[in-house]
Amino acid sequence: MRKTLIRTLLASSLALGAGSTLADEHSIKVGTVAGPETEVMEVAAEIAQREYGLTVEIVEFTDYVTPNAALADGSLDANAYQHEPYMRSMVEDRGYDFAVAGYTFVYPIGAYSEKHDSIDELPEGAQIALPNDPSNEGRALILMHNEGLIQLDDPENLEATPLNVAENPHDFRFREIEAAQLPRVLPDVDMAFINNTFAQPAGLTLDDALIKEGPESPYVNLIAVREGDQDREAIRQLVDAYQTEEVEAKAEELFGAQAVPGWK
Repeated sequence: MRKTLIRTLLASSLALGAGSTLADEHSIKVGTVAGPETEVMEVAAEIAQREYGLTVEIVEFTDYVTPNAALADGSLDANAYQHEPYMRSMVEDRGYDFAVAGYTFVYPIGAYSEKHDSIDELPEGAQIALPNDPSNEGRALILMHNEGLIQLDDPENLEATPLNVAENPHDFRFREIEAAQLPRVLPDVDMAFINNTFAQPAGLTLDDALIKEGPESPYVNLIAVREGDQDREAIRQLVDAYQTEEVEAKAEELFGAQAVPGWK
């Protein structure tokens, strides 16, 4: 049987060559971050092949930056790994012309610790590791604000950084770390905010988190495309294949309650 799904693992340092816009309506390339979210996309790819005759080539990445660069230069038709605040920050920072083709899941972020069993045990001057990408760092700080651990100058600022901490009564020390590295530094800090993308492969669940988002989180992940491509037939077929009960069941198998469908 001819393989309909091709998986390619790309290191974050790999530079993808610029290419022309991919316009084949029978075969598309979609970028994902390596791990369980790729397994979810594999199910969508199987459905797309079965229902629409659409071959989905999944290109895996190990960071959050390269998939958008690859989408912008035409090496990908779409990517599915980021939430809208992050995409908007990349659009503003780098001038990308992206659009939302559809929504996938909310993967709540959590704060984890190997040293403490509750936030009440955090010592004065505790080291707190934060993801260093703009929107997820603000996401973590807002959670700390909501827990009363710090006060932000603007709790609505989705791109807050430690510079926006107006009051830090416990003298917490913040370490800004690349998101993929956060599970590795967890033993060295008092608490680390880790996205589910990297928490789940590290054996962490929201049940272990000292602080966690609820299902009402606005950070729903999405399928991003270049502006104008959101109405392409192949893209609509990909979105329709993704937003199915089969995909939802696979996400539940992999993530349990940690993946909330964002299209319902």
